[in-house]
Amino acid sequence: MRERKPRARFWLGVLILTLTILSAVFIEAAPLSAQEGTEPADVIAQAGSDFDAPISTADHSEFAELAGPFATGPDVTAACLKCHTEAAEQMMATTHWTWEAIAPDGGEVGKNNVINNYCVAVTSNEPRCTSCHTGYGYTNSSFDFSVETNVDCLVCHDTTGTYKKFPTGAGHPVYEPKEFPAGSGNIWQPPDLALVAQNVGETSRETCGACHFYGGGGDGVKHGDLDSSMANPSFDLDVHMSPDGEDFTCTTCHTADNHQISGSRYEMAAHDTGEAIPAMDEDLATCESCHGTEPMADPKLNDHVDTIACQTCHIPEFARELPTKMWWDWSKAGQMNAEGVPYAEKDDNGWVVYDTKKGEFVWEMNVQPDYVWFDGNVSYLAATDTIDPDSVVDINTFHGSPDDGVSRIWPVKTFTGIQPYDAGNNVLAIPHLFGSDDAAYWKTYNWDAALAAGMATAGYDYSGEYGWVETQMLWPTTHMVAPAEDALQCESCHTDDGRLENVEGVYIPGRDNNAIVDNLGWGILGLALVGVVIHGGARIALGNRREER
Repeated sequence: MRERKPRARFWLGVLILTLTILSAVFIEAAPLSAQEGTEPADVIAQAGSDFDAPISTADHSEFAELAGPFATGPDVTAACLKCHTEAAEQMMATTHWTWEAIAPDGGEVGKNNVINNYCVAVTSNEPRCTSCHTGYGYTNSSFDFSVETNVDCLVCHDTTGTYKKFPTGAGHPVYEPKEFPAGSGNIWQPPDLALVAQNVGETSRETCGACHFYGGGGDGVKHGDLDSSMANPSFDLDVHMSPDGEDFTCTTCHTADNHQISGSRYEMAAHDTGEAIPAMDEDLATCESCHGTEPMADPKLNDHVDTIACQTCHIPEFARELPTKMWWDWSKAGQMNAEGVPYAEKDDNGWVVYDTKKGEFVWEMNVQPDYVWFDGNVSYLAATDTIDPDSVVDINTFHGSPDDGVSRIWPVKTFTGIQPYDAGNNVLAIPHLFGSDDAAYWKTYNWDAALAAGMATAGYDYSGEYGWVETQMLWPTTHMVAPAEDALQCESCHTDDGRLENVEGVYIPGRDNNAIVDNLGWGILGLALVGVVIHGGARIALGNRREER
């Protein structure tokens, strides 16, 4: 009787080898968890303690200069400057004060220069917009930017939580009780200016957020990744700013030098060398400043850093606690209710979806960002730039290319809307919205008068004809960093219809398939398996012959 064991061993070997080859194929094709085995850079390990705000060496409640009483905010500033003699001069050199900057492409930017598709423009609307200016009394273009006591120290350094600028006060708080909005019964009380002055301290999430959380006219309206939930965020919302995480303040990353805050969206760093940390580098506020350029334990994941921004994977959605506006249609403004008076309408979530003053809105939560190639340079449409009203007008443009060696794939909020334009000159129009005069749109709801007044105040020619044009504007997504386990997985992108479906110029395995290459690969695999079987069969046949002999 012939021995059967060699043949059994052969087929067992074939089975093991086949499974090994197939396993290698599917392991290569299977997505690797973006979190598995990852560790942050060593430099961040002590971030929570290293970056704690310094304890003040002064008790401001002991200073006679701050005992008050103070009649106005500028009176407090005058007292502050008796000791902090250079503070106002430093502040006056910042974009927070001037609302102007020069973009890398040489364009004039800043709130005083750019147009957006939210409230459109500051010009002619100053008393309302400048409730978020770091000064007092910015009511129109005649505001004197050189007067040191016009600087508001308290808005950034209040620690009591009682100091608030009045929404229509051109940067001032109220100095006597005042109702706002009119007819609401909501009474704004004046702050105790002496108490606030005696309790000044470091900036905080609350003081920065008093303006930045409410950009665009309301909580979470503009940015999507900045809203009031970030004042005390959960760890799931933001691992850096949460008290349960690193408990960062805004200036932990947005470091300051002579009151100039780093990390402006007008001067962004899309690709950092990772050679510094905020404590040593006052110019950058990037992920790489702490985490370096090889933040992951898995080298394969680190291979992505050259082409993918950290935020792309680690901020899977924005507006995760509160909604953000995604659409604003100014052409629908001006409608009255059955009684012929202005009104507001809310949806089932309690979100305002129509307002006579502003038009129609769409809000969203848990919004998946769009993704673009970005090299750090953003250009903005100027009020004098000619537009094509038959196309969607880009109010800003994120520049970048897959071939320039510096761009990376960044997440952005794409905000769209409909706003007025000068139909005779084909330029975006600046409306005069706020004011007590009859030309103010929010008083008379007359677009002709509002646009004529706004354009005249800005110094631009107005043809007298207006229309409506669809616009879009991009906003970088850089906050609301999720815990590692909630970051994007490999299959989020390496698949058909994945996150990066519309990103061109890069080959993404799993997304980009080539039938010829795929068939060739499977053909090679099939030939390899056939070769294994033939080789094994030949060995068995030869072995059996030897046994028979």
